Amino acid sequence: MTDTSAGGAGPAARAAGEAEPAARELREVAAWRGARRRLSFAASEPTVGELLAELAAAGGGALDEPADVYGDGVVARLEQRVAALLGTADAAFFPSGTMAQQVALRCWAGRTGNPVVALHPESHPEVWEGGALSLVSGLRTVHPVSGPRQPAAEDVRDLAEPFGTLVLELPLRDPGFLLPSWEELEEVVEAARERDAVVHFDGARLWETTEHFGRPLAEIAGLADSVYVSFYKSLGGLSGAALAGPAGLVAEARVWRHRYGGRVFRQFPQALSALAGLERELPRLPSYVRQARVVAAALAAGLSSAGVPWFRVHPEPPHTHQFQVWLPYEAERLTEAGLRQAEETGTVLFRRWAAGGPPGLAVTEVTVTEPGLSWTVRDVGAALADFLARVQR
Repeated sequence: MTDTSAGGAGPAARAAGEAEPAARELREVAAWRGARRRLSFAASEPTVGELLAELAAAGGGALDEPADVYGDGVVARLEQRVAALLGTADAAFFPSGTMAQQVALRCWAGRTGNPVVALHPESHPEVWEGGALSLVSGLRTVHPVSGPRQPAAEDVRDLAEPFGTLVLELPLRDPGFLLPSWEELEEVVEAARERDAVVHFDGARLWETTEHFGRPLAEIAGLADSVYVSFYKSLGGLSGAALAGPAGLVAEARVWRHRYGGRVFRQFPQALSALAGLERELPRLPSYVRQARVVAAALAAGLSSAGVPWFRVHPEPPHTHQFQVWLPYEAERLTEAGLRQAEETGTVLFRRWAAGGPPGLAVTEVTVTEPGLSWTVRDVGAALADFLARVQR
C-alpha cells in the first residue's frame, strides 16, 4: 500500500507537486511574452526559432566563413576582442564561468604554492558551484568578511591565515549587486598584495561597473591578476565566458580547460552571440545603470507614499543596472500579484520573489535594460500602485 501520510507522498501527489511549478512557469512565460511593457526581458522568453534568427542576423559576414574547430576562427576573434577590451595579454573562451573560475584558481594555487582562496561567503563559487573548489580542484576557502558587504582592506589584512588568491566578485550579486568605491577597491587589492597574494576578479557582471567606478574596463581589470567575464549575464549572449590575464596564465588555463572537458569542437553560436552582445549591449550598459537609479528612486518614493509598513530598495542608489526590492509579504503572494498584473494589464514590473531574511519578508531582483529606458517616474509609480493593489486584495 502506498504511503500517503505526512511522512511520504504517493505517486499522484508527487506528480501533482511536480506539475504545479511547471504550470506556473508556463503561465509566467506566456504572460511575459505577451506583455507590452517591461523593464527587461527574461531569459526564458525567447523561443529557439527567435534565438536562431537573432544569431543569423548577428553573424553578418561570418556566416560565409568556415566554422570554428576547437577554438579557432570566430572563437579566437572573440578572445582577442575580450583581451583588447580588458587590456590583458590574452583571453581564453570557456563554456561556462564555473569552469573558467575553477581553472583560474587552480592555476594560481599552483603558481603561488598556496591552495587557500579568500572570498566572500556569498560569492558565486561558495553558493552556486556545488562545492567544486574543494571537491574538484582541491582548494580550500576562507572568508575575510561575513556580512552582506564587499570586503575592506582591513578585513584582508586581518585575515588570520595565509592565502594564495583573493577573489573579488564585482558586483557581489547575492547581497544586492554591491560594488566598493574605486578607492576602496584599490585599497583592498593593495592589502592582498601586502599578503603576497594574487587577485582574481569574478567579473561575470564586470561589464556594467564602468558607470559606478568612473573608469574604463581596462583600468578596472588592470587592478587584478586575472579576470573572468560572462557573455550572457549582461550582454545577452547564448552562454559562455572568458578568462583574461597574462599570456602564461591563459596558456596554462587552456591546458586545464581541455582536462576539464571544455575544449569543445564547435562554439560559433556562443562566440557570434557574444560578439553581438559586445557590439550591441556593452555601449548601452551605462544608460541602463543610470535608468536603474531612476526606477529605484521611483519605487522607493512610491512604496513610502503607499504607507507600506516595511520595505527596502537596496542598494539605494543601485551600483549597477540591477538591484533588490524587499517587501513585508509572503513570496508566493507577491509572485502571483506580479503574474496577474502581467496577464491582465500587459505590464511586467516584478517577476519572481523569494523568501529572504526574517519570516514574512520577500526579495526580488530588478533588472533594467533597453525596454526599461522609456519608463518615466510616473510610469513606475502607476505600475507600482497597480501591483500593490493586487497584493493587498
